[in-house]
Amino acid sequence: MTVTGLRYIRFFEEFGIDDVPMVGGKNASLGEMYRNLADAGVRVPYGFAITADAYRRTLDEADAWGPLRAALDGLQATDVAGLARAGKRAREIVYGAGLPSDLAAEILAGYRRLRAEYGEDVSVAVRSSATAEDLPTASFAGQQETFLNVRGEESLLDACRRCFASLFTDRGIHYRIDEGFDHFRVALSIGIMKMVRSDLAAAGVTFTLDTESGFRDVVFTTASYGLGENIVQGSVEPDEFYVHKPTFAAGHRAVLRRLLGDKAVKMVFAEGGTRQTTRNVPTPKADRERFCISDADVMELADYAMKIENHYGRPMDIEWAKDGVDGNIYLVQARPETVASQRSATVLESYVLDRRGVVLAEGRAVGEKIASGTVHVIGNVSQLASFAQGEVLVADTTTPDWEPVMKTAAAIVTNRGGRTCHAAIVARELGIPAVVGTGDATTVLRNGESVTVSCAEGDTGRIYSEVAAFHVEQTEASGLPRPSTEIMVNLGNPDLAFKTSFLPNDGVGLARMEFVISESIKAHPIALLHPDRVPEPEVRQALARLTRDYPDGGSFFVERLSEGLGTIAAAFWPKPVVVRTSDFKTNEYASLLGGTALEPAEDNPMLGFRGASRYAHPAYAEGFALECRALRRVREDMGLTNVIIMLPFVRRVAEAEQVLAAMAAQGLRRGENGLQVYAMCEIPNNVVLIDAFARLFDGFSIGSNDLTQLTLGVDRDSELVAFDYDERDAGVKEMIRLAVEGCRRNGIHSGLCGQAPSDYPDMAEYLVELGIDSMSLNPDTVLKTTKLVLDAESRLAATRGASA
Repeated sequence: MTVTGLRYIRFFEEFGIDDVPMVGGKNASLGEMYRNLADAGVRVPYGFAITADAYRRTLDEADAWGPLRAALDGLQATDVAGLARAGKRAREIVYGAGLPSDLAAEILAGYRRLRAEYGEDVSVAVRSSATAEDLPTASFAGQQETFLNVRGEESLLDACRRCFASLFTDRGIHYRIDEGFDHFRVALSIGIMKMVRSDLAAAGVTFTLDTESGFRDVVFTTASYGLGENIVQGSVEPDEFYVHKPTFAAGHRAVLRRLLGDKAVKMVFAEGGTRQTTRNVPTPKADRERFCISDADVMELADYAMKIENHYGRPMDIEWAKDGVDGNIYLVQARPETVASQRSATVLESYVLDRRGVVLAEGRAVGEKIASGTVHVIGNVSQLASFAQGEVLVADTTTPDWEPVMKTAAAIVTNRGGRTCHAAIVARELGIPAVVGTGDATTVLRNGESVTVSCAEGDTGRIYSEVAAFHVEQTEASGLPRPSTEIMVNLGNPDLAFKTSFLPNDGVGLARMEFVISESIKAHPIALLHPDRVPEPEVRQALARLTRDYPDGGSFFVERLSEGLGTIAAAFWPKPVVVRTSDFKTNEYASLLGGTALEPAEDNPMLGFRGASRYAHPAYAEGFALECRALRRVREDMGLTNVIIMLPFVRRVAEAEQVLAAMAAQGLRRGENGLQVYAMCEIPNNVVLIDAFARLFDGFSIGSNDLTQLTLGVDRDSELVAFDYDERDAGVKEMIRLAVEGCRRNGIHSGLCGQAPSDYPDMAEYLVELGIDSMSLNPDTVLKTTKLVLDAESRLAATRGASA
């Protein structure tokens, strides 16, 4: 008996995480949070648990154990039809057992207490909580049923009976067979709690790490309108948000990155009937085109998530719901994250596509693997029996009933769903690639055709025609010593930042702004500021669509650019991240939306209106001001002060002074708030006048591509003179030597960003001999070049030791 005098129910304040045998994993976690984190501001709806003993008492009194054993005896997981028959019979037995009168009385006593707390008209959620569910070693939660918005005593008792019976859903039976759980050693507790009316607002899932890479310094939230089941079931493509934990903990409140989901439908309650049902309704177009929760909501969820993770001491998977009546966010479940958090941080595995076919469909990538197989489109559950092992499962969406077949698939592709939908969760568990939210996979992919499913190219997953060749690279990164020379990475794609951060590195030596502009913004910055200058009506309409949810085009540019660059900076925090301001050539700017009428036609854009010369020029000064606003937002609002700004193609000292003044006018003054400013050393004049340039900058990064081009007078884009282009030419190496020594003489950083040390071991050794501070490399060459540098440093030390 508890202090309440009740035998079979316990209120949330009466139990915690150590009480899993009594109330199951889901309820134990709710009690743990309610009891220990409420004072820290974490909001959990109040309720009570019906204990596992109540389940056993129910079956004891009905003498149901014998018939249950008979129904399940000898069952094999591979016998799908037999499993369905046994599951139906088992549920009938448990539901038919009814509820003992004393148990029913206690349940109603608990219900009356909730009515006293929240009002007579309160509705409740009736949720299953199995004693073997939500443990650190197991996942596949959701095997049992939940009943929502239950009102009235009869409806509540009926929902409890159905909940007990749901321990024997087909998917639950299959899971226990696979995981080695004895059906009769697993019991069911029931949680009864205040219903959070997210049908009138939004709901979602929050993880305390990135689910694709396992990167642990972010909180990742998905959200959609209506009840949260749509996100888990994969019926919608939700909004996504990232928050950076270290800077959030330091007091900064900014969304690191966001992605607008389609949110085509929302789940609401159907009217009428004695048992509450749900239905999906179309989401109004205006709602689909905006985020379903505010930045303040995202921050609140991040705060809750970090407190929960700190309390449990492990990465967590958290379900939440926003109440459309009181406007509050409630946490309705928290369990250990069991997939991404289990990956080895020292064994780096990369899938590399060697040949690409025609892209048949695209969606959200789940995982980072590649698989090939024959397409099998499944329209409904009745077709699952025809699915063969090793095929590519293609469907509109998936549900837990599909799991026995999903386990045999080479890959999974769905029309609907986001990265936390059912198909995505199962694919991660199984370690197979999945592409979700394609929109049209079931119509463009044909039964029997061979395809390759690739999730190895960033956030976008692609389905290619035919079987494509690919290989897997595995590297054990632990134990690799760090050389004295800093080894940094070149990076432009924010989608790859979290994954790339696991490489042994000393930061980012070149973060290219151009990738974010072309892929995430897509439009010319001046066209965004002044669409009236764009002559084509259809282009002006496209610009308007891009910026429809923003005060103006400038705000759109600043938010998109800052979130892309901020993601890279956060991935490598607190290591330095050197962000190069835009270095598009005029022909590349012209290819951006609205850019044709804004850019001159040049015969040789490589030597034309590019780099620093644009920044203070009337034709682009407003665009550079937007770049500065974005960088300032990254450093000040997001708190990512590890960002170093680097200016490209600075031709003259006077030009450098002019650009630095323009930056200062935008609040980016060198030396303030720890701001360092580098310049690319890629023009011979930078080397000749290095002492003068060094007074203006904190470091130089040698751009070996342009420096080679301009030293040798070779157009690096021309195939005709390619034979004369060689970074190892004596003249180029002398320019590099003068640059490194000039930096050392002036006490500023020297680095090189280029492929030369990766492609040519003798160049790596030469740079080590010069005493360069850092080399910045493409990610795929980091490990190889690190070993080259270690060998070079070892040989140099041996030589110096011998000469001494």
